[in-house]
Amino acid sequence: MTPDDDRRPRADEHRHADPALREDASGRPPQPVTVVVADDHPMWRDAVARDLTDAGFEVVATAEDGRSAVARTRATRPDVLVLDLELPGLRGPEVCAALTAAEVPTRVLILSASGEHADVLEAVKAGALGYLVKSARREEFLDAVRATSAGEPVFTPGLAGLVLGEFRRVKATSQQEATERPIPELTDRETEILTYVATGMGYKEIAAALFLSHRTVQNHVQNILGKLQMHNRVELVRFALERGIDPATHEPRGAAEPR
Repeated sequence: MTPDDDRRPRADEHRHADPALREDASGRPPQPVTVVVADDHPMWRDAVARDLTDAGFEVVATAEDGRSAVARTRATRPDVLVLDLELPGLRGPEVCAALTAAEVPTRVLILSASGEHADVLEAVKAGALGYLVKSARREEFLDAVRATSAGEPVFTPGLAGLVLGEFRRVKATSQQEATERPIPELTDRETEILTYVATGMGYKEIAAALFLSHRTVQNHVQNILGKLQMHNRVELVRFALERGIDPATHEPRGAAEPR
C-alpha cells in the first residue's frame, strides 16, 4: 500500500462493497469499525487514515509514537489498531505487549515496511493478530482491517506459513517438555475456554461462541488462573502455547450450560 493520491477510492468505489461495519449484538444498526492509526511518518499516517475514512471506517485517533499509540488506544478502545513496527519511544511489539497487559480488547494489525521473518514472529508473539507489509495494495489493506476487526488473522502472502511453522515448532518442543512437568487439572469446559483465550477472543466473544453468560466465562477464567497460579490473560496465552493447546485444531462443543 502506498499513500499516492491515485490509490484513494472513487466516490462510488465501495457503494456495493461490503461496508466497514460491525454487527451490534443489541439489534441496533451496524456500527462503523473504529480504528486508531499509529505511524511516525505524517504523510503516510494521514494517507492511511484518509483511505480508511473513505472506505467507511471510523478513525477515532492517530498517533506518531509508541507511547501515544498506547495512550490513545487505551482511551478510545477501537476495534483495530493499525500499527507501524518501528515507532519512536516504544516499538510495535512493545505497544502490543503493553495493550495486552492492560487487557485492552483492541486487535492489532501491523503495517510495516519490513517483511523480515524475525520482525513478523516478534510482533505475533507480542500479541499482533496480523501483519501486512506496506507494499500491499490498497484493497488488500482494507480487507485486512475488516478481517482483523472480525478476529481473523491476516498476513502478507508467504508470511502465514512462517507463523504456522513457528507455532508447530514451539508446540512440538513444549509438548516434549510438558511430559517432564505436572499439568494442573482443568475441566473440559475450562480447557475449552482456555483454548478460546489463546486465540485472543474477549469474554463477550467467548460467551457468544459457547452460549454462556459473560459472567460465567469470567468465573471460569478466574478459576483457571487460580488453578494455574497465574495472574492475567497474557500468562494464560503463553501457557496454552507452551502446552500445545492448538486453537486451529479445536472443535467448539457449543453446549449450553446454566447462565
